[in-house]
Amino acid sequence: MKDISRRNFLKYAGLMGASAGALGLAGCDGGTEGGGEGGGSGENIKIGVSIWSSTDALGSLSKAILDKAAGILGVELSYVDQGHVSEQVTASIETLCAAGCQGIIVCNSADSEMQACISTCDQNQVYLAQFYRIINEENSPEVYATAQNSQYYVGAVHEDEVGNGEKLIELLTMDNPDAFEGIQKGARNICLEGWTVGDATFQQRWTGYQNGVKAWNDAHPDDQVTMTDPVYANTSSSEGAKVTQQFVNNYPDMDALIVAGGGGDPLVGSIGQLANMGLTGTIRVASTDFLEDLKEQLETGGMYAESGGHFCDPLYALLLVYNAIRQKEGFVPEQGDFGKDIQFPYVFVSSVAEYENYEKYFVEDDPYNDEEIAELAELSFDDLNAAATSLSIEDVMERHGA
Repeated sequence: MKDISRRNFLKYAGLMGASAGALGLAGCDGGTEGGGEGGGSGENIKIGVSIWSSTDALGSLSKAILDKAAGILGVELSYVDQGHVSEQVTASIETLCAAGCQGIIVCNSADSEMQACISTCDQNQVYLAQFYRIINEENSPEVYATAQNSQYYVGAVHEDEVGNGEKLIELLTMDNPDAFEGIQKGARNICLEGWTVGDATFQQRWTGYQNGVKAWNDAHPDDQVTMTDPVYANTSSSEGAKVTQQFVNNYPDMDALIVAGGGGDPLVGSIGQLANMGLTGTIRVASTDFLEDLKEQLETGGMYAESGGHFCDPLYALLLVYNAIRQKEGFVPEQGDFGKDIQFPYVFVSSVAEYENYEKYFVEDDPYNDEEIAELAELSFDDLNAAATSLSIEDVMERHGA
């Protein structure tokens, strides 16, 4: 199985957008359309996509892979951008149900939104899966129970966010002779930039950051690390720049900045603000949104470390819903079960050499071709889950005989 090419998916997205316009697909009010005619068995299947943005760095890549898969499977897609605003998230599900979608995939913001989202889908007999998100059973037991009691909540595709946070702190605090010269020494004064208050994924990453700081401090009582409480930049570049300026002004000993996420735009704003202030290469910047110019940023010290997925969460969420709509055995929800859980491994890059491995095996290689996506759609859940979890750099390098 080949690996994902971000560049080729983005190119394909442009082609698919033009094709969708030519085909005149009908969509939801306030949304955009994707997908098209293909060789799959998705005739008359319409799936909605509730996403924070279909146009920012991560959102456009998510849309690209979804449009490609929809074209291959012959599924019609309808998009609603909801900006991770709770009222808009829940309203988007109502909009997509009213538009005749048989299934919906959603990247929600907070767990609390999912109670209304699931209830709406239950009432309309519409299958629902999350991508880049999962309901936290410990923090949101009532919402989790709602999912368990639903016959239409299919499941979730996400990453190990707590482990991701712990690993980023480990990378930030350790010395790294392979990093840019000005940021080779481990950080001790970390500032934290979040994106939305109460966001479920951010809360899990924050837990990981806190765990990582505690682990370091427990092991190094005479060499302590501090981390600020989060300051939120939402999902805009300008707010990322503003928050970064605020950190520099308020914390003169700051030697690291975590931009926790937000689709990529806050990170762009933060890096740009540090450059404007002449601080590029003096502060370790870490994030969980891959940049298109990551290699250059690593070379110049604009970035120290990034973690990211391989951006197939929405593809696999689409396949979960697609197979539930088709009533394929093993995918149709049963009342009392939470639903399917696919957890992707994260990819970590903290040097130019590591990025070059990522670039070789994830960027320059071809994306899933038509046959491979069609094959994924026909796998059992166990085999689909295995395919999802074998996409780390190390696994791919081993598969390529590197």
